[in-house]
Amino acid sequence: MSRILWINPAMTDLYDAPIGDSLRAEARPDTRLDVASLPGQGPQHLEFNAYELLVAEPTLRTVLWAEEEGYDAAVIGCFYDPFLRAAKELTTRMAVTAPAEACIRIAQSVGERFSILVGRDKWIPEMHENVVTYGAEHNLASFRVLGLGVTEFQADTAFTERRIMEEARQAVEVDRADVVILGCTIEFGFYRKLQTELGVPIVDASVAPLLYAEMLADAANRQGWTHSSRLGYGTPPAHEVGGLISAAKPNLTVDPR
Repeated sequence: MSRILWINPAMTDLYDAPIGDSLRAEARPDTRLDVASLPGQGPQHLEFNAYELLVAEPTLRTVLWAEEEGYDAAVIGCFYDPFLRAAKELTTRMAVTAPAEACIRIAQSVGERFSILVGRDKWIPEMHENVVTYGAEHNLASFRVLGLGVTEFQADTAFTERRIMEEARQAVEVDRADVVILGCTIEFGFYRKLQTELGVPIVDASVAPLLYAEMLADAANRQGWTHSSRLGYGTPPAHEVGGLISAAKPNLTVDPR
């Protein structure tokens, strides 16, 4: 059995229950998935880089707490992959991943060219940086803009599904993508119908990191493959971390199974 913590790196629990319900239906039977959001008052989403900075410390505190609590893996649930390198630095046993990393790795494995469906033009530069960081620029067919903010995706699901279908079809037929990535974790609940209709893999930004986290947890527990501290993921000295960042329990929605 794997215990995975999905971290919603925002200061709202609005999506904790629906994300948890959606992902538990996708997880392996032996996976136990808890969902956490950050305590306190602050950003409700991370559409702006400035908002990311405001939630950096509570997110890293949650990562440390998750490792202390014995979770096998954690997902930082934003497609910007905020603080992912820092989280890998701080953990010594627990696997950590995030949506862009997982989606891009999977898309490269199941296709040649992918398009990413984003909410707003504003998101593209930072997400493109991740595409380059993960060595996938040659696989990128396009970014397609839905014209929706994070808080709007689940407000009118019929409209959201229609917009995703329109842009995904254009990505396949015009941009020649053979994989489409949904570029926000709150775009959950749509991929199966779209996939059936379009006939290409539609990589969901919530499901993909869950599956990737399950795989990384297995690799750590069975093969001992954890973050290498040899180079960029070197762990800071414990006495320094203890004086700078302490673990803190987030708002938690526990797997009821």
